[in-house]
Amino acid sequence: MTDTKISFGKIFWPSFLAVFVAGLVGMIFFFLILGGIVGSFSEFGPKPLAIKDKTILHMQLDGEILEKGKAEFDPSSFNVKETMGLPDILHGISEAKKDDKIKGIFIDIADVDCGMATAKEIRTALKDFQKSGKFVVAYNSGEYISQKEYYISSAAKESYGFPTSAFQMTGLGGELMFFKGMLDKLDIEVEIIRGSNNDFKSAVEPFFRTSMSDSSRLQMERYVTSIWDDMRNDIAADRKIKAETLNFIADSLKIHRAEDAVKFKLLDGVKYRDEMMSYLMKKVDVENEDDLELQSFEKYAKKLFYQDQILLKANKPAIAVILAEGDVSTTGDGLTSEEICKLFRKVRNEKSIKTVVFRINSPGGSALASEEIWREVNLTNKVKKVIVSMGDVAASGGYYIASPAYKIFAEPTTITGSIGVFGMIPYTGKMFENKLGISFDRVSTNKHSVLSTNRKLTKEELAATQEEVDQIYTQFLQRVADGRKMTKKQVNVIARGRVWTGRDALKIGLVDQLGGLTDAISYAANTAKIKDIKVLYYPLKKEDKLAEIFEMIEQESNDEETKLKVNSMPAEFVEYYQHLKKIESMKGIQMRMPFELKIN
Repeated sequence: MTDTKISFGKIFWPSFLAVFVAGLVGMIFFFLILGGIVGSFSEFGPKPLAIKDKTILHMQLDGEILEKGKAEFDPSSFNVKETMGLPDILHGISEAKKDDKIKGIFIDIADVDCGMATAKEIRTALKDFQKSGKFVVAYNSGEYISQKEYYISSAAKESYGFPTSAFQMTGLGGELMFFKGMLDKLDIEVEIIRGSNNDFKSAVEPFFRTSMSDSSRLQMERYVTSIWDDMRNDIAADRKIKAETLNFIADSLKIHRAEDAVKFKLLDGVKYRDEMMSYLMKKVDVENEDDLELQSFEKYAKKLFYQDQILLKANKPAIAVILAEGDVSTTGDGLTSEEICKLFRKVRNEKSIKTVVFRINSPGGSALASEEIWREVNLTNKVKKVIVSMGDVAASGGYYIASPAYKIFAEPTTITGSIGVFGMIPYTGKMFENKLGISFDRVSTNKHSVLSTNRKLTKEELAATQEEVDQIYTQFLQRVADGRKMTKKQVNVIARGRVWTGRDALKIGLVDQLGGLTDAISYAANTAKIKDIKVLYYPLKKEDKLAEIFEMIEQESNDEETKLKVNSMPAEFVEYYQHLKKIESMKGIQMRMPFELKIN
């Protein structure tokens, strides 16, 4: 008997090839089917929404709200991640107000992620909707009712909560993380270069301090107080209670659960979901839940907004809105000069466009990219008035690109200003030597040929860098002075890197008027003497047919309760990772917000 040995390769490679070919054929087959489905969408077009009488729009505020709505397919979970855009929401509420078949809006709010200015704009739109005589009923249905979620829901004339939901009403505060102790342990030093008097530009403080400076503490205390005052006063007015009562509740921790909020008249009652449905049935006078017409607000708003934009594109509207959101950079993700400059050149050369609204939601970023965008805004404003609408934040580079506009609008809670410049240069040589035993040597033709983080800058090199930062800061002052019709000296008093709220910025002349995107559009129309207000948003709205297909699949899976659950990274880890990626992407001199403010 002879032993026959079969090599691993003879088994593995044929098997691998067979699996690969089968998988490839499967993928081709899948995409052929998918292509057929997409083709059918193209041929027949998406089905219009069939809105029946006595319809209630179900507005589920659960997740992130951005300036531009988007849908992204996640192949790992075979799901579509959708985010609502603020323009979609505002347009949907406005259209619902005029739609005779819509009887009201049911706000189902659980875990909303947006800034305070965005929350304010949604509140304003809901309050305007109720002037039509239609109802808005809010239901705080999450395990935890945050102050921001309650702030939005309090705009409804009727607001309820889930009986066991925790309820937060503690006022506002902020916490900063400081890295100096960690850097010391790692033998890493950081050279900080700020504008010579930019003592409020506290973005760099965590790298060379262990606590807030007096300047940083002053500005943080002022703007959290200002935001709390606006938030508290709005809630008090809508709930018909005294503003001082909310301070008393916050200081004494009187509210722990939704049931406690009812005692202090912050909620009209607590209801389980079946009770909420029964109550909505009474609102529209139907006896069976099967007869209750609940239409997804998200689908209603997105569909109408898309149809509106397609029609307007063909009819050449007179008002353009350019949406700019994220960190300022030359290319990549977020607010890039590459894209924004291209859009400004397009609307500037478009004869039908008479005026431009520039919607900014940005903490700043690259000084170079900010200057590129400033140039295009300035050129456009000379031929067509540019009206700026500030969102949650338009600070540092975000304010720089707003400065040449004809008029600037901000919400009372918009974070703005931060007129200042900084740079950071780490020294890592000692860490490599002491911690890893790595040393460096160099050759060069001139004194400054090798600029490396593994050697300290000389006094001459530091002086040159400081001079460059000061020049950029001086230019920043001049840009603001020219745009706001002020002297550089006047701007310097309110600059120095200091952050302001929109309400305070109005008092010191950094903004012209308090209001949201809708107010800015109305003002732009009046100024340009446009009676028929038709607005085209840039970047142009595109229908994502693939996302719509997967949305249908996902909805079908939800109905059959067979949707796969995919574990994701904890939110805190994701936030820290994104923060590190931002630091890693910082190149050159920065015009950036001192810190990130997240209000619950």
